[in-house]
Amino acid sequence: MKNKNSILNIFKRSNMTAIGMVLIIMFVIACIGSPYFLDVYNIQSLLRDLAIIGMIGIAQSLLLLVGELDLSVGKIATLCGILSGMLMIYAKINPWLALICGLIFGIFFGLLNGLIITKLRLNSMVATIGMQGVYGGINLVLTKGKAITGIPEQIQFLGKGSLGIVPMPFIFCIIVLLLVLFLVKKTKTGRYIYAIGNSREAATILGIKVDKIRVFIYVAVGLISSLAGLLYVCRLGSAQSTLGESWPMNSIAASVIGGVSLNGGIGNPAGALIGAAIISIISNMIVLFGVNAYWQQAVSGIVVVLAISFSSIMEIIRERRARS
Repeated sequence: MKNKNSILNIFKRSNMTAIGMVLIIMFVIACIGSPYFLDVYNIQSLLRDLAIIGMIGIAQSLLLLVGELDLSVGKIATLCGILSGMLMIYAKINPWLALICGLIFGIFFGLLNGLIITKLRLNSMVATIGMQGVYGGINLVLTKGKAITGIPEQIQFLGKGSLGIVPMPFIFCIIVLLLVLFLVKKTKTGRYIYAIGNSREAATILGIKVDKIRVFIYVAVGLISSLAGLLYVCRLGSAQSTLGESWPMNSIAASVIGGVSLNGGIGNPAGALIGAAIISIISNMIVLFGVNAYWQQAVSGIVVVLAISFSSIMEIIRERRARS
């Protein structure tokens, strides 16, 4: 048994190493391919995009670790941004208080998702597709498809500003990553998350309150999604109804590229940030190389398919290594 575990541990480490090597190769290709890639403005723009995809990816990785996912993360982010913007512009609430309200909305939506899935015993993918429609519909009813403009400049610093040369959204992303890593690596809840992902039935037999942990994760995902949405609103200076359309797929792709198993129980949220970095560099390269912008959606789809295929191949390899 020890020999098998050591083999799997070596594989996991090598997997993370391989992902890091892919990131380095992509970075080198981008540097060689465009003289503008290392421009300070471009790097800052890249880090801002990476921060948003990274945060959503980190959140999604938590769910993937328990064998579930959330396809409503983009709509939660959008709706929280819209509601927070409306509080600022129409209700004249203090902008900072409105941002806090936006985070509370995210917690509520995450809690709602978690309770619907656990209490009604619904498949997470099916349930969150439905909730995606609900949140998107509320968004359109409130905005009629129009952007909410006039976000106060005093909070735009959170999305547009930098600490030195490091963009503020990226700093928030690193904070989120450190908190999530502490959760999964240093707490009892983190051990329960991996246990549930490996076998929900076995976790139940061991006395782990599986549904309670699952609801907690959905709440965390709602909170992180709302934070990403609010930072993006601060960056744009407006709350737009089309915000976050590609976030669900990108978050899944980032997690899977980063080594998080679609079947649960295997992976590291830090890998999701590496995966997000790879996706962000690809998107940035498309712009710098002058590729038609319409290809971005196609490329995103290709990345998702390749990431899922890669995950399936890794599962097969793990099973074979475990048997040997």
